[in-house]
Amino acid sequence: MNPFSSGTRLSDMIRAIRASKTAAEERAVVRKECAAIRASINENDQDYRHRDLAKLMFIHMLGYPTHFGQMECLKLIASPGFPEKRIGYLGLMLLLDERQEVLMLVTNSLKQDLNHTNQYIVGLALCALGNICSAEMARDLAPEVERLLKFRDPNIRKKAALCAIRIIRKVPDLSENFINPGAALLKEKHHGVLITGVHLCTEICSVSSEALEYFRKKCTEGLVKTLRDIANSPYSPEYDVAGITDPFLHIRLLKLLRVLGQGDADASDCMNDILAQVASKTESNKNAGNAILYECVQTIMSIEENGGLRVLAINILGKFLSNRDNNIRYVALNMLMRALTVDSQAVQRHRATILECVKDSDASIQKRALELIYLLVNENNVEPLAKELIEYLEVSEQDFKEDLTAKICSIVEKFAPEKIWYIDQMLKVLSEAGTYVKEDVWHALIVVITNAPHLHGYTVRALYRALHTSCEQETLVRVAIWCIGEYADLLVNNAGMLDLEDPITVTESDAVDVIETAIKHHTSDVTTKAMALIALLKISSRFPSCSERVKSIIGQNKGSFVLELQQRSMEFSSVIQKHQNIRSSLVERMPVLDEATFSGRRAGSLPAAVSTSGKSSLSIPNGVATAPLVDLLDLGSDDTPAPTSSGANFLQDLLGGDLMQPSAQPGMQPSQAGADILLDLLSIGTPAPVQNGSTNGDLLSMQDNNAPIASLDTISSTSPTASSSMMDLLDGFGPTPPTSEDKGPTYPSIVAFESSSLKIEFNFTKQSENPQTTDIVANFSNLSPNVYTDFLFQAAVPKFLQLHLDPASSNTLPANGSIKQTMRVTNSQHGKKPIVMRMRVGYKINGKDVLEEGQINNFPRGI
Repeated sequence: MNPFSSGTRLSDMIRAIRASKTAAEERAVVRKECAAIRASINENDQDYRHRDLAKLMFIHMLGYPTHFGQMECLKLIASPGFPEKRIGYLGLMLLLDERQEVLMLVTNSLKQDLNHTNQYIVGLALCALGNICSAEMARDLAPEVERLLKFRDPNIRKKAALCAIRIIRKVPDLSENFINPGAALLKEKHHGVLITGVHLCTEICSVSSEALEYFRKKCTEGLVKTLRDIANSPYSPEYDVAGITDPFLHIRLLKLLRVLGQGDADASDCMNDILAQVASKTESNKNAGNAILYECVQTIMSIEENGGLRVLAINILGKFLSNRDNNIRYVALNMLMRALTVDSQAVQRHRATILECVKDSDASIQKRALELIYLLVNENNVEPLAKELIEYLEVSEQDFKEDLTAKICSIVEKFAPEKIWYIDQMLKVLSEAGTYVKEDVWHALIVVITNAPHLHGYTVRALYRALHTSCEQETLVRVAIWCIGEYADLLVNNAGMLDLEDPITVTESDAVDVIETAIKHHTSDVTTKAMALIALLKISSRFPSCSERVKSIIGQNKGSFVLELQQRSMEFSSVIQKHQNIRSSLVERMPVLDEATFSGRRAGSLPAAVSTSGKSSLSIPNGVATAPLVDLLDLGSDDTPAPTSSGANFLQDLLGGDLMQPSAQPGMQPSQAGADILLDLLSIGTPAPVQNGSTNGDLLSMQDNNAPIASLDTISSTSPTASSSMMDLLDGFGPTPPTSEDKGPTYPSIVAFESSSLKIEFNFTKQSENPQTTDIVANFSNLSPNVYTDFLFQAAVPKFLQLHLDPASSNTLPANGSIKQTMRVTNSQHGKKPIVMRMRVGYKINGKDVLEEGQINNFPRGI
């Protein structure tokens, strides 16, 4: 006989395939066998049809195409004998799925077999229908399945229940047909039928609210009794698994009770006792018992509240955390995260065990335990938990350090009881895992440090110590050199000593050494080196004796290939060499940064407005709540607060406060670039002359009787040398020919601003005894039919002017009406510099914010 004819047995084909040494040999064997099967199909060989289909199933499992044999399945199903039908239905389930159109041809055969007198053939049909049933087949065959749920043989009832589950999933509308038969199955004594009946009822409840109410009223007590009987039943060899009677039925009953008890207090009360009994009496030393306990815990946490039961359930999860099996610990951690929202106090009792899971060797358990610990932290336990986590950070694996560091930083920042504790913990994190600390975290640390003046000395000393042991941590180095640059004098003088710290001896040279080491270290990037250059410039002002050494270190970067470092080096060297008289003003300490504003911007809840004081918000005159106000002259940025203590502080940005700012254009001298930026900042056109280096004047005045006038402080000097140095630094801010003063007693009105909706006119008067002072009455005219509410006028002038604003006559500008406001301008350079002003008007139209801006250069001569 041909070894590859249709008469070859299945075992012979399998043996030939397994004997193949290469994939090509296997394909050759399969190809010959498929050819023989096709020939047999064409000859309509009924004697070997079942053998051919068995071979096709094996070939299909190897991954080869077998679609040409699909019709053979239907022919075998239509055969009268049980063996042929068995092979046919097996092939149908294996070779076809519900998407195949050929299934329409088998529906009638299934219907006939479901009504067959042979229960084994009925069982075959139910198995096939339960595996490949489509929506159309479900509608056609649902009555037969419903009838078979009452069949005399328990195996048929069991298979019919499983088939009904498939039908309900395909066509949920048919669930009502199975409510009564499903309820009847819950009273079965046969465990196989009972478990499928419980599963069927659970499925019905998930798709039908009416069925759910029906089962709650009719079946809850019966299910509780069934569960109690099984839990208390004696040893039964037929259903025993590790000393527990039928754990699979246990779990199915608990799942159905969970569905029935959720959202229903009466049903929950009915099952409380049995749940407590299962939770307390089930042994946890076997996997079957743990599965029942876990399902019992899920049920307890899902049904209506019972405090005692929930504590019992959480204690069970606590025991799971001590189990040696990783899977059990993982599911316990998952369940505890759900339980935390229900009873956080009960979960807190297992905090120590959860913390041990953070140190587990399994990565999945580590991450899940860390998430749970993060949720457990509060003001009362933050200190011990943070201490444990930071200690583990020292020995944790590199792959886990990033997540652990992020969580520790978030915990410390959120729940810190006091600033010194926050700073201490952050320094420990920076020392151990500074590489993993995100940028916004160490920015926030600097903000906190600036807001704790009594801790400046303590912090800079702690950072100085940390640098000697953790110089590889880039983020630590950045924070340290920033603080040393700001508070180097406190470091050297041991100022602000606290009782808990020991004094250290640091010379001025030592402070420079630390910064120099940071610049030259091989791990330092551009940002760190740029910050170090700024710190050196500040140290040169704090310690004049080190100026030459600092100049030498800074000068080493004049030839740097990095343009940012090269530019900073050139500019800073120029400041040290030529402008000693203004250097102290340029490098004064940073103002206090507003924590609330920074935190809001970090969270994305506030606009990029700059706070100029330690307050949390700007003071709005007349009690008006307008759109967020940004500095009128745009001297602020998202990252650098507006200056408050020194008028030269805003030049700090020019000299390197932000690496993201564009550099000066090629070919432009640093001083010229600085002057151009300053002109752009002031936005007042041609630069006004500087006399004796003085540029006193208001920056921003607002119509508030009680608000202090916000101004840039003086960049001043009293010697001609200082004046020339200032002019050299700003490159071109020299004097312009003075304007002649109009001696007329009256001055014409001007239209300061006009748009389609608003017109502003200025009227001028002067006091004869004080020609430097001008009184201006501003008349605001509404050119539209809309009422302007929350009206707010703001003005800004250069430093040589002093501006005082009185409150407006009203903060509501009526339709086609007008209001007035008085202001007074004092020109310290009267006769030499004209008045210039930038203004901004804000108001609301029907609740919508409107801002209008303009520059006023057409003041009458002589004002």
